[in-house]
Amino acid sequence: MQNHTTVVLGASNKSHRYANKAIRMLLEYGHHVIPVHPRLENIEGLVVKHKLENITEQVDTLAMYIGPERSKDLIDSIIKLKPVRVILNPGTESDDLELALFHHNIPFVKDCTLLMLEHGRF
Repeated sequence: MQNHTTVVLGASNKSHRYANKAIRMLLEYGHHVIPVHPRLENIEGLVVKHKLENITEQVDTLAMYIGPERSKDLIDSIIKLKPVRVILNPGTESDDLELALFHHNIPFVKDCTLLMLEHGRF
């Protein structure tokens, strides 16, 4: 999994937020992490991408940390990113996004990135 690229959409620099915990745990497990946030420049020593369109490499996993009201406007960008899979963390589930992923043959799971890593299901 060393070269596994994971994008954290809705990344946070606040250590108590789940998105930040996920970034730290992904790094701990040896993953290549790309945080995405519209305004932050740096999170946990990583350069932050401001938009999904700024990501040029193949993405193995897109971990969602934004709710359906915010993800709705990003559906086209998520589809264009062509991640191998999407993790819909609790609170990020979206009928619109799930339907778009299904129609574009992008697998998704409704699960928690932290628990998946912790229990060897990532």
